[in-house]
Amino acid sequence: MDKPQTEFDQSAWHARRLPRNQSRDGDHRNPYQRDKARVLHSAAFRRLQAKTQVLGVGLSDFYRTRLTHSLEAAQIGTGITAQLQGKYPHQTHLLQLDANLIETLCLAHDIGHPPFGHGGEIALNYMMHDHGGFEGNAQTFRIICLLEPYTQDHGMNLCRRCILGLVKYPNFIDALTNPACVGTRPASPRQLQASHWHPPKGLYRCDAPLFDWLLSPLNASDKAQFMHYQQAEDKHSKTRFKSFDCSIMELADDIAYGIHDLEDAIVMKMVSKQDFEGAITSPLQSRSVPWLSASIEALTERLFSDQHHERKNAIGALVNCFITAITIAEIPHFTHPLLRYQAVMPEEHGKALGMFKDFVLQKVIKKPEVQLLEYKGQQIVMELFEAFSAEPQRLLPENTRIRWQRAEQQNNGYRVIADYISGMTDEFASRLYATLFTPKQTAHFDGLM
Repeated sequence: MDKPQTEFDQSAWHARRLPRNQSRDGDHRNPYQRDKARVLHSAAFRRLQAKTQVLGVGLSDFYRTRLTHSLEAAQIGTGITAQLQGKYPHQTHLLQLDANLIETLCLAHDIGHPPFGHGGEIALNYMMHDHGGFEGNAQTFRIICLLEPYTQDHGMNLCRRCILGLVKYPNFIDALTNPACVGTRPASPRQLQASHWHPPKGLYRCDAPLFDWLLSPLNASDKAQFMHYQQAEDKHSKTRFKSFDCSIMELADDIAYGIHDLEDAIVMKMVSKQDFEGAITSPLQSRSVPWLSASIEALTERLFSDQHHERKNAIGALVNCFITAITIAEIPHFTHPLLRYQAVMPEEHGKALGMFKDFVLQKVIKKPEVQLLEYKGQQIVMELFEAFSAEPQRLLPENTRIRWQRAEQQNNGYRVIADYISGMTDEFASRLYATLFTPKQTAHFDGLM
């Protein structure tokens, strides 16, 4: 077993690629408070208000968008932080765990996701197959490090530890791709089978210099182990490790998805109490999940109550159950504390949360009416990409065209087109599609990026 470091140089993890050239009088914020402000005030964050979470934007004013999901994940993340600081004072002091840091990660974790949810991601991955692929987490990394115009060339210029916390899959898409899992190109994009074009989860090879800078404080052994991945015959390879901060963010994301998104499905009457009892209530009663197995029947009654406050109370109780169960585990492969320690969900709680997530997947996301909207978005994204890649100098807005011209000198122009389309909201992409392809549709250029 490798010996862990008992302390580490915080200055290396507070460092930014572009050092601050001046201090502001009276600004007593720590690096993570500054980073949270940069995320909150970014255009990429604001656009989440008009991007699909589970149900399509515009179907109702009630349910969650990527923005409200991120806000809820941030609230859960700070709750996890407080719990861990109370239960593990020694480890969290060693790790210098900070609630502002975790809140920043949760707020920013989805900013790379394209319009129309997974339909948009599949479409861009298909169109970018010969040019490095596309994946939402990789795009988040690219936005914070390069694209968001807080600085000229360094994106949001977040501190190193914040960036590390946003890297959920620390290797490159080309290394993780299993050729056996890539579909053959259909005769028409409308015949594209989405299941054959899910991207492996990783980073873009063109962003390797940014990743090298990020990992430079780690020793060679930790860096190699951090990038290690598991291979399978019938799946893309998947990385095995993430940083301590990232593990908290991911748990907050999972809880928000499994529990808060369930509320949307119940209120919109997309799931019935009978469905829930069969998939969740009865199976949980036969398991040994502390508190939850004994309470799930009463929680079910409250979840499906006609009284709004009863449902809210049940949702809060479920979230609290999962937050308070989280522990800290040690991974002996690593010496650096940020990699050696992980926030983990106990096995029985993890299986229970997986049941909630799978219920949302099977009963909501896979519903034909939801898949029809996802398919429509998929087609919009592919046709926009086809048009812009055919005539980039003619159709791209001026600032994007300049970036495309520079990138094309390194044969990377397609990546700029993917950047442009992935940054669109659902509504903007739909309006742009109508402008380009619908007869008699007048051009509307407000907000053109």
